[in-house]
Amino acid sequence: MKLLNKIALILIIIGAVNWGLIGLFKLDLVAELFGGMKSILSRIVYSLIGLSGLYIIYESLKRK
Repeated sequence: MKLLNKIALILIIIGAVNWGLIGLFKLDLVAELFGGMKSILSRIVYSLIGLSGLYIIYESLKRK
């Protein structure tokens, strides 16, 4: 597995866990760890998670 795929998978897992925590406990762990939902660090992490999702979709479709 390529390094980029591993990084993307880790970020997707972080995003999934974060959404689970939001749904179950109203706890946004990314925002808590990086200074609030509007902080630049949180926005970078959210963006990387979103881009990782798109990358994995692209890689999955490319293999078919």
